[in-house]
Amino acid sequence: MCGRYASFREDQALADEFAVATVADDVRLLPPSWNVAPTDGVRMVVERADKETGEVTRQLRLARWGLVPSWAKDPSIGSRMINARVESVADKPAFSRPFAARRALLPADGYYEWKKPEPGSLTRRKQPFYLHPADDDVVALGGLYEFWKDPTKADDDPDRWLVTVTVITRPASQELEHIHDRQPLMLRPDAWDAWLDPSTGADEARRLLEAPAPRIVATPVSPLVSSVRNDGPQLLEPVDPEEETLL
Repeated sequence: MCGRYASFREDQALADEFAVATVADDVRLLPPSWNVAPTDGVRMVVERADKETGEVTRQLRLARWGLVPSWAKDPSIGSRMINARVESVADKPAFSRPFAARRALLPADGYYEWKKPEPGSLTRRKQPFYLHPADDDVVALGGLYEFWKDPTKADDDPDRWLVTVTVITRPASQELEHIHDRQPLMLRPDAWDAWLDPSTGADEARRLLEAPAPRIVATPVSPLVSSVRNDGPQLLEPVDPEEETLL
């Protein structure tokens, strides 16, 4: 699964990278994070049609990580839907509708996975790894977003709509499966337009699930990242796993 990632680039840098036309005001208030966790507010790139003109524009918007289906009774279900598997994303009731029309890219600088200790190891503690593009470029995590209307709020309440998002995962590549058996769907720039385009149907989107991922480098990092209370660039500093084992 993908349960933590880092996203600390400036909004304008992301807008330039993804050719975003509009950056939402609440996005500008979101601080950088080196330890993004489920239920946190996250930045997502989407293409939406203007309600008045119908013009589709690319936008950088804010969403809560953990998808809440439109039919959910309450938003608590979102904490269990931070990921959607490629094997069932087009068919599972919670994901099939957004997969067909509400796809997103979540800009990240890298993500984290925890490797189980080897048999006979001196420790039972999992070793966290920071996985990031080899060229330190931005990585675009493939995701889906949804709108949930709070039935307890009035129609004129600006907080009546909750926007949530999930990260799609796929089987890990041969290079990364020694760390974890899953990895997020990471799309290269040549797939961004088709993925974000609302007119791209589910059949074509399915093909993008098999798109080649960027080359990823795995760096062992401190167990400090395991706590959501810790944040900052120090979480990315490489460590020697053998020395960590002896601590």
